[in-house]
Amino acid sequence: MARKLQSFTIFCFCFFFGFFFFFFFCNSIISIRGLVADTESVDCTDRWIHIRQLPSRFNVDLLTNCSQYPLIGSFCPYLSNHGLGPKTHNRSKSWYRTDPLLLELIFHRRMLEYPCLTSDPNLANAIYLPYYAEIDSLKYLYGPDVKKSKEHGMELYQYLSENEGWIWNKHEGVDHFLVMARPAWDFSQSPDAYPPRWGTSFLELPEFYNVNVLVVESRAWPWQEQAVPYLTSFHPPSLALFESWVRRVKTSRRTTLMLFAGADGVAATPNIRRSIRNECENSTNDSGLVTNGGYRYKKACNVVDCSKGICDHDPGRYMRPMLQASFCLQPPGDTPTRRSTFDAIIAGCIPVFFEEQTAKAQYDWHLPSETYQQFAVLLPKEEVVYKGIKILDVLMAMPRRRVRRLREGVIEVMPRIVYRKHGSSLGSRLEKDAFDIAIEGELQRINSRLKRHIF
Repeated sequence: MARKLQSFTIFCFCFFFGFFFFFFFCNSIISIRGLVADTESVDCTDRWIHIRQLPSRFNVDLLTNCSQYPLIGSFCPYLSNHGLGPKTHNRSKSWYRTDPLLLELIFHRRMLEYPCLTSDPNLANAIYLPYYAEIDSLKYLYGPDVKKSKEHGMELYQYLSENEGWIWNKHEGVDHFLVMARPAWDFSQSPDAYPPRWGTSFLELPEFYNVNVLVVESRAWPWQEQAVPYLTSFHPPSLALFESWVRRVKTSRRTTLMLFAGADGVAATPNIRRSIRNECENSTNDSGLVTNGGYRYKKACNVVDCSKGICDHDPGRYMRPMLQASFCLQPPGDTPTRRSTFDAIIAGCIPVFFEEQTAKAQYDWHLPSETYQQFAVLLPKEEVVYKGIKILDVLMAMPRRRVRRLREGVIEVMPRIVYRKHGSSLGSRLEKDAFDIAIEGELQRINSRLKRHIF
């Protein structure tokens, strides 16, 4: 009986991935053919991209290991819909249980719809490598190869140099780019580190010094990489659905002054998360809280506990409270950036940052640094943790007109950080989303580096 059950399990597993791969490539071909007509009306000058054909062991085959890393849990349930994950409920058209670590898969799918693709590398302004670097890194971060982390990427380099190596050698990799769905720090371990520390050495390997990388968080000296927005759970397939959501955001009744959604920040030493927790616990939540702007809030502060990953694939748990809050606090955690920043923007909740590295110094393509004062608040964490400045006092003292302008600014930048669904309507493609802006920025950066011979 056990043997039959095991055979049935293996059959179901193989059937699932066979089904997934079949639809991934068949739907991709259909999408590309459907976009041929669009390409004829698009100006592709200096925008041609060649997708380097890699063996499946560098991308889709890696997905078969989706349940092999107990420390992070299985991501198999979130591979559906080409990486968007299952819908939050059957009637949902724009909301999915998206795993933020599947950005590489979603990016690959969207690249197949890019209107300026060329099969000739000689005509290309950039070369896209559909390598699922983050998923491949799991065996070095959590799996059996943890002591071989400096080897991450070397198999890819060997393939690129030995198979049509002239494509790579033409510009020594400067015209190549790929996506890595983790902070750059996770790929920045020195190859000479002994004993090995956390991370792999991909970005520290001389072989990849010239390659351009899109990450969700860059280092303080991002000469190889550029940060792009984290994936959220909102992927509208049409402009009408996006505009419908914007209308809901605009009309949402904000009954809470400020909100923090995240893991427990209690620690022995002073830190910004601990200060936020203490302030929220000690704040009055009596009905009728009045701000200097004359607006009445029912609640001063709300905390959405996302400990142990309970919010990761359940957007309803934090989006509803965010829609009811005026300000969403974005303290740094293990790393400076947070997915919650982009969830808050989608909810029309004004982000409050406590250090520039959380967003202002990261996402300049999508959220230009000179525009931050139009949609966000910056309150240095040192002022709060060591000088006793109260976040509530600062926000309550803000004039109502200023709050209204900030929310308008949040709604204005919202399209720039949303990854719309693949195969979306033509109307939605007329407005640039996070993917479009990332591609545009990468093309400009590669062109600039080639002109200046920076390699």
